[in-house]
Parts: sequence; C-alpha cells; structure tokens
Amino acid sequence: MKKSRRLIPDYLRGKYQLLGTVVFTAFFSLVFMLVSIPFSHNAWFALGTSSAFGYTATFFFLSLLVVVVSKRVLYMTRNHPMTFFQYVIWDLLEAVTIAILYALLSRWGNSRGIISLAPESTFITLSLSAMVYCFVSLVIPYIIAGMFFAIVERDNTIRLMNANDVVSDDPPEEKHEAEKIALYDNNGSLKLSVSLSHLFYIESSDNYVIVWYSDSSDQLKKYMIRCRLKTIEESFRGSSLVRCHRKYIVNMDKVQSLRREKDGYELDLEDQSIPSIPITKTYAENVLSRFNSRK
Repeated sequence: MKKSRRLIPDYLRGKYQLLGTVVFTAFFSLVFMLVSIPFSHNAWFALGTSSAFGYTATFFFLSLLVVVVSKRVLYMTRNHPMTFFQYVIWDLLEAVTIAILYALLSRWGNSRGIISLAPESTFITLSLSAMVYCFVSLVIPYIIAGMFFAIVERDNTIRLMNANDVVSDDPPEEKHEAEKIALYDNNGSLKLSVSLSHLFYIESSDNYVIVWYSDSSDQLKKYMIRCRLKTIEESFRGSSLVRCHRKYIVNMDKVQSLRREKDGYELDLEDQSIPSIPITKTYAENVLSRFNSRK
C-alpha cells in the first residue's frame, strides 16, 4: 500500500502569509547582519561610507530580491499540491542561491579591489561560509513565521467550531434549533451564521470565500468573507459540507443530482439558477460515497 504524502497547509502559500514572511525575514536578516558585522571574520560586510558598505547594501537587496521572486513563484503554484519535503527543499534552495550569490560577488569585488579576501578563499569555501549566515537569516525567521501563522490558523478554526449565533439568515421572529454554520474572517470577526438547510455551496476566490445561501424569503444570496476554504473544510468535517473541488465546498443535502460528463462528474443543486459544480478526481471518491449513502 502506497504511503500517503503529507502536504503542507494552504496558509503557508497564502498571499498575506508570504508577504508577512518576506517582511519579517528582511527585518530579521538586516538586524542579524548589523549585529554580526563586528564579530565576522569571513565576511566583508561593512558599515559607514566605505566602498564595502555599498557592496554590502547591494548584496542585501539582491538577496531580498531572490526571496521575493521565490515567494512569488511559490504563491503562483499554490493550486498544486506540495509536500513538507518539497517545501523544505524549496527553502534550502533559496539559501544555496544566496550563498552562491555571495561567493560570486566576493570573487568579483576582490578582483577589482573593492573588497579584500584572504588568499586561501575559494569559491567553495566562500559559499560554505555564507551558508551559515543564510541558515540563520532565512531558516530561523521562516520557522518563527510558520509557527505564528499556524497559531493564527488554529485560533480561526477553533472560533469556527465554537461559534455562537450572532448574525443569522433567519428572520428575527423565528427561533428554532436548526444546525448553524458560523463563519469568521481571518481577523477572528464573526461575519455570517447560516442554517445548513439554507446553505448551498461555498466558493473560493483567492484569499476570500463566497458563501451562497438562501435567505428567509428563499432568495439566493451571496456573502464574501476573507477566509480560507481549507479552514472551513477542516472545521466542519463530518457535516453535510463536502469538498468536491479545490474551489468548492458543497452542501450534500442540497444536491439534486450527480452527472457523469466527458471531463468528470458534476453536481446539480436544488436551485436551478446555480451552475453545475464540477468534481475533481482528488475528491471524487469521497463525494460519490457521500452521495450514495444519502437516504
């Protein structure tokens, strides 16, 4: 039996999470570089008005550019699964790239008299010594940022699972025990509480989700919340809400029919104005099982 791969959580490749990681890493690296300059014997980093300071600043901004481009590509590939091993290799390649950049700049600057290197300094030794700085400047802030976003994500999930009915789709005069789905935004603010009997599906749109539901007069409504679809999927696992696509979670109680088309299965919901919702291969088995098990 093939062992399942452990994938990284979606929030590690979210737009604002990556932006926050880059900003924190740049600040951490700058502080570390400034603190380590007086104690460094293998680096030519310098402050003041010397030519080496200009070289130091150039190296810092080029390194930051490497990180920015890397995180941009990481964000663009967010719809493709990535394992923890692949994520670690990706981050290590950033460190290796910056270490090589340091060695190239060192050799080039030394040949032009801008900086001074020890006679025994080779491209390999320069790259290896730079890896120590890269590890501290990149890996440590990445770990701290990842832990912070994991805590934020956990808190959001807990809020979703233990919500009280504050905003409701029911008219004020109606009070009943219908099961509710409460949705918070990324800041922890409760935005919508809707009965499962009124909810049709939830659609992902970048860092937002769009909740499609019917109000008390049976009119189809939509509500946009800054939240991740993965958080909703994990928070309401075991309910009638089922992930069927990377962009959709559907309420199986609202599914009228399931059709097999040329490109795969599609779901038709009770409201005829709602377009058919596709099912991808990743989620097909679970959706079919849930559909066939309905009474």
